[in-house]
Parts: sequence; C-alpha cells; structure tokens
Amino acid sequence: MEFDTFALAASTADLGAEPRARDHADLVEFRMDLADDPLDSLSAYDGDLPVLATNRAAWEGGEATGDERLDALAAAAERDAVVAIDVELESLFRERGAAVAERARANDAAVVASVHDFDTTPPREKLRELLEDATDRADVGKLAVTARTRSDVLDLLAVTDDLTERGRRVATVAMGEVGKHSRAVAPLYGSKIGYAPLDSADATAPGQYDLTTLSRLVRDLGG
Repeated sequence: MEFDTFALAASTADLGAEPRARDHADLVEFRMDLADDPLDSLSAYDGDLPVLATNRAAWEGGEATGDERLDALAAAAERDAVVAIDVELESLFRERGAAVAERARANDAAVVASVHDFDTTPPREKLRELLEDATDRADVGKLAVTARTRSDVLDLLAVTDDLTERGRRVATVAMGEVGKHSRAVAPLYGSKIGYAPLDSADATAPGQYDLTTLSRLVRDLGG
C-alpha cells in the first residue's frame, strides 16, 4: 500500500469485526497489543480489507512490553493480509527496530513510524523535526499530539501541509477534545491515514470519532 491518498483505518483488536468496517474503512488497524493470540488471528484472517499491524508499546500508550513485541510485529509483516506495520519512531533508531522495518519491506509491507505525545503539542519546529525524522526512516510518519489550545491544532495542520507540499507522507492528529476536529480536517492538509474505532466505546486514543462518523465527516469535507 503506497498511502499516496488518504486512507481511513478501522482500529480494532478483533479481526472478526472486519465485515462491519467494510462500508466505511480502507483498511484495518489491527491492535496486536490488545488482542489474544494476534499472530494466529492474522493467519486465520480472510477479510476483504488489508491490515495495518500495530503492536503498540506500553511506553507510548499501548499494552505491549519487551522487545518480543518487535519480533511479533516482524512476523506479522510476513502475513499476506498485512500491507503495513506501525513501529514507534524511537524503536527505529535502534538496531532491532530498524531490522523489523527492513524485514517488513522485504515482504512488500510499508512502514509507519509513529510518535505519540499524550501531554502536549510541541512547538512547530519540533513537530517538523519529528515528522522529518519519521519520514526519513519510514514510508509514512505518524504524529499524534495532545492539543490544549486551537493554536496547537493550527501548528500541527500547518506542519502537515508544509511536509506534504515537500513530498513527504505524513499522518497527523491532535488528540483530546480541543483537537477532535483535526481527525476530520487533517486529510485536507495532506494527512494520509485516519484512525477510528468501530464504536466510540472502543476508542484507543482521546477524542476519537467512531468509524461511521469519521467516514462521513471526511467524505463531506472532501478529504
């Protein structure tokens, strides 16, 4: 998957729920860190939507611990349905994480390098630096920050637009209530991936719309 245009991912820990996502999503973000026997689930998966495999580390908002999670992510990249994997940017600076990205590419899977800040939105120059580092090391650089003011959202969208104009593929979102609308409007500024749970009760990040709602908003806005 090239991520040349916007793709909406249905985030779930249950691949059996994929049929419910087909009318609204372009792919499934499979949260391996929240699933039981995730590799077995991927092997048995026979859904229509391609899979973005994420095995989120506990230190960046997930539940996976230890470097074994990277081994599982590398194994996931070998499954036919998996078209991309998500690796935290910090991991890609280390040899083991870089090896996972290399293994994914050897299996024609794209790599998303992600950064999550659950406290603040860094200054604009730091946002740009993080996304440049992420896109230097991966096919898509994902940056999720926490907006405290509308200016935080404007900073993120401005950097998204700037890097997109420079030919870099980025996926950005401002988490929290203040930044909630960014999930719908970020595609207009070049963000290549959006994320939404099938049901709002299953949200994995602050301020997420459910899949049906986000799909409608993005469509209505022309994203």
